[in-house]
Amino acid sequence: MQAILRPFAIKSSGDIARLGVILALLGLILFGALRYDYFLSPYNILSFLRYNSMFALIALGMAFVIITGGIDLSVGGTAAMASVVAALLSPHHWAAGLLGGMAAGLAVGAVNGFIITKMRIQPFIATLATMLAAYGTGLLLAGNQSVSVSYDSGFTVIGQDDFLGFPIPAWIALAAYVAGWLVLEKLPIGRHILAIGDGEATAGLMGLKVERTLAGVYLASGALAGLAGVVLAAQFGAGQPTEGVGWELFAIASVVVGGTLLTGGAGSVGATLAGALLLAMVFNILNFENGLGWISLSAYWQSVIRGAFLLVVVVLQAKLMKKHEGA
Repeated sequence: MQAILRPFAIKSSGDIARLGVILALLGLILFGALRYDYFLSPYNILSFLRYNSMFALIALGMAFVIITGGIDLSVGGTAAMASVVAALLSPHHWAAGLLGGMAAGLAVGAVNGFIITKMRIQPFIATLATMLAAYGTGLLLAGNQSVSVSYDSGFTVIGQDDFLGFPIPAWIALAAYVAGWLVLEKLPIGRHILAIGDGEATAGLMGLKVERTLAGVYLASGALAGLAGVVLAAQFGAGQPTEGVGWELFAIASVVVGGTLLTGGAGSVGATLAGALLLAMVFNILNFENGLGWISLSAYWQSVIRGAFLLVVVVLQAKLMKKHEGA
């Protein structure tokens, strides 16, 4: 248990921010449980985990990228393109759809890594370009329409079925986060990623393989975005080339709310998961609030409220960090 809680141990101002997002998440769960009759019902819990596993996956990849001091704007477009590739390959075998979608994500990640490390293009510009290319490729492959998956090959099991009482997408996301935690906390490459975030030049002088590590990080981000696209296609029964808009913003917000610095050099896998769940929980609660009939919030107002809530959480975290630093 101590090993699991170690990422949340209060050792710095960043840990204060990570603790804040966990407390905010627990507070929202308590609020929802007290206010709504079916908030903690098995149906809502399982639906929540099934749907938001996609966002948790892209947030994990984004966390590693941001820890290195970079950014990956291509994750939404990559997920959309991967969903189309997975749908097109799903009639051949469920594994073909799964591996094909992930391969599509890896391809985008490889391009990102090459442009950033070899051509020395800033990550913001590089991944903006690949985001547009990924969306365009997805639309070309799909013929500008949704692509139905095969229900005969068992591909939809990945997104729609349960295992041991929990959705398979949730198990996939959990496995990814456990692996991510091991990489960042237990393996040498985790220390290399953090060192690069502190300064690429310094990391290079230390003898670290900066370009190789950065390329690996963008590959991982692409693979996770591709996996999210596979889950998207399997869950909704179609590859959707126009989906994924704004996913990169959700991922960035999840990472920042989780206490990871946009400047790099520090971060937490566990707190990133808490940040993704927190943002998803706000949306879930707003849906329940609409269901009560007291108010009727359109999707536009829900976006405004989620943005305001995000701002409040970040401001409170900043105040806690300043208070901790001044103590």
